[in-house]
Amino acid sequence: MTAATATKTPWHLWLVGVLALLWNGFGAFDFTATCMRFEPWISQFSPAMRDYIYALPAWNWVGWAIGTWGGFIGSALLLMRNKLAVWAYAASLLGAVGSNALTLFDPPPAEVGASSVLTIVIIVIAALLLAYAWWLSRRGVLR
Repeated sequence: MTAATATKTPWHLWLVGVLALLWNGFGAFDFTATCMRFEPWISQFSPAMRDYIYALPAWNWVGWAIGTWGGFIGSALLLMRNKLAVWAYAASLLGAVGSNALTLFDPPPAEVGASSVLTIVIIVIAALLLAYAWWLSRRGVLR
């Protein structure tokens, strides 16, 4: 294949890209609304959950921000077929692992109601999106 030949966009890029944008968009909204203490959003959390979240160390908040916004930006870049999506998803995975390490290795008290299953799902999805973007980049779909 020559450089002048364009690689056709596979149908699954649109499916994965839109679903990833929705998933990561929700994560970015959740982070931003929680960080800004948006009352309609945080009022759904129990007082124990709010206390736990707002007592998290600063490094946890940084990881959470990188994880959610990296995933959102990666999804937008994926839809634009930009190979920088790989790097954004790599940052997202690092942020997801970093921010969720505390939950995995030092689980919050039961009254907080945090789910370790959701934590694992978040990390797995971030890893799968990184692998997918890397695969598309290797195939020449991302430029």
